[in-house]
Order: sequence, then structure tokens, then C-alpha cells
Amino acid sequence: MPEDRSWPRPLASAVLIAAGVLWGLGAPFVRYARLGGMEAFSLVLWHSFVGLVVIGAILALRGRLAIPRDAASLRLYLAVGVLGIFAPHIAGYWALGWVPAGVHALLTSLVPIFALAVALALRIERFRPVRALGLALGAGAIALIVLPEASLPQGVAIGFVLVSALAPLCYALESAYVAHISTASAGAMQALFGGSIIAVALCLVTTWAAGQPLLPDSVDLRLGAVALSGAGGALAYALYVTLLRRAGSLFATQVAYIVTLSAMLWAVLLLGERPAPTIWAAMVLIFAGLALVRPKHRRNTV
Repeated sequence: MPEDRSWPRPLASAVLIAAGVLWGLGAPFVRYARLGGMEAFSLVLWHSFVGLVVIGAILALRGRLAIPRDAASLRLYLAVGVLGIFAPHIAGYWALGWVPAGVHALLTSLVPIFALAVALALRIERFRPVRALGLALGAGAIALIVLPEASLPQGVAIGFVLVSALAPLCYALESAYVAHISTASAGAMQALFGGSIIAVALCLVTTWAAGQPLLPDSVDLRLGAVALSGAGGALAYALYVTLLRRAGSLFATQVAYIVTLSAMLWAVLLLGERPAPTIWAAMVLIFAGLALVRPKHRRNTV
């Protein structure tokens, strides 16, 4: 009989909250750096490099730094690097120069809803009325964000919001590849490490091509915010993977609610954002939509 490695509920809940709060800091910290004048390509480069170092240190401590290099794993690293790190970060961090951090966090939380739409388009998932209602609620949330004039600060064009929405679309495409196409033997942390290597390489090329700084020209609060965002995101992912193993996938995926709510609260506390009532209403619709689109998971204690 296999050893029961599951965590007691109080410990699992504490780790869930810690992961959500760490992840929730990402958008407000990046928004702070963008408002301070940091360029998007440079910011993604430094953020990705910090994440690479942290994930590498975690794997080294676990004795798993030598990641698989078979063809399937290399394709997985490419998918994670492009669709899970480089492309969504470029879109999101560029948009965060204009879009409030709370709004970006709300849009990013649409990943499961976008993932269902992608799966339906590829005929991976079957149409079910209840989950279709979740898609409709997600669409309604986007409409609440972009249509009422009072939802966004004055001068924020809808186009910036749509660019921000490219981030969850990229994550959804990555999810479809990982869940339904990839046959790689690499674990989740190893996939993130390999993907981070590819993302940093892409960032070096594109940052140089865009004429943006490859190295910070000074050490200040903006750079500190980027470093904390990168480290916090990597640690949060490590906690999430641990939760999947020790508390099961159904429990661990609830982190999405905490990430969204904490990001909005951090944006209020740290940046002084004041989301319009329609933004809070959009959050309620998204949470309801997430509850409907999530499939029933079996307990995972692998």
C-alpha cells in the first residue's frame, strides 16, 4: 500500500494562500516598474532570468537539475518557453504600461475559460451546457471590463485591454499542448526550468533587437519590484506543484481565486488603484465562470 503523503487541511490551506498571495504580487509589481519607465522587453528579460535562477536552485536542491533532453521534452520546453513565458509576458507587461494591474489580473484569471474554448475548438472536449455557461460568464466579464466607459481609467484604450487578454490566451494554448499533445517525460518543475532557458534566450535577442537595455542601469525600487515578482512567481509555482502532489488537483486549482483577489487588493494597497464597481462585478462573473468550466478532478497523490 503506498505511503500517504497528503497534507492536513490547515497546512494545505496555508500553502494555498501563500502561493496565491505571492502570485498576486506579480501584476502590481510589474505595473509599478512600467509606470517608473521600465521598458517591456527589458523587464521580461530580467523577470525571466530571476525566475530561471530560482527554479534552477530549487531543482538543484532536489537533485533534479539534469533535465531530460529527449525530443518530446525539448518540444515541451519550447512550448512552455514561448507560450507560457515569453509571449504572454511580452503582451501582458507591455499592456501594463497602460492597463491597471487589477484589470490585468482579472483577465489573466480567464485562463481556464480560454482553455475550454481552445479545447472545444480543437474538439478535445465535448460540448456541455453547464461549461458553456461558464464560457458565457467569462465573455460577460470581458464585456463589463471593456464596454462601460467608467470601467477603465480615462485615456486607457480598449486595444490595450485586448493586448493584455493575449496573455491568458497564450497560457490556454500552452495548457492544451501540455495536457493533450506532449508526451515528454519531464516533470512540471523541469519543464518550467527548460522553458525558462528558452524564454531568457528569446528575451536576450528581442531586447537587443528592440534597442532596450540588456542590463539594468541602476539598482532601485523598480528593479527590486521586478526581482521580487520573478522570484515570487517561481516560488509560487513550486508551492503549487507541491500542492498538486500533497493535496490533489481539485484543491490546488483553487489558487486561481486567491491570485486574482490578492492581485486586485495588492493593486489597491500598493498602487492606489480604485477599481470601478463594474470591475468587481466582472470578478464575480469570472469566479462563477471558473467554477462552471473546471472539470471534476480525481484526487492526485502522485
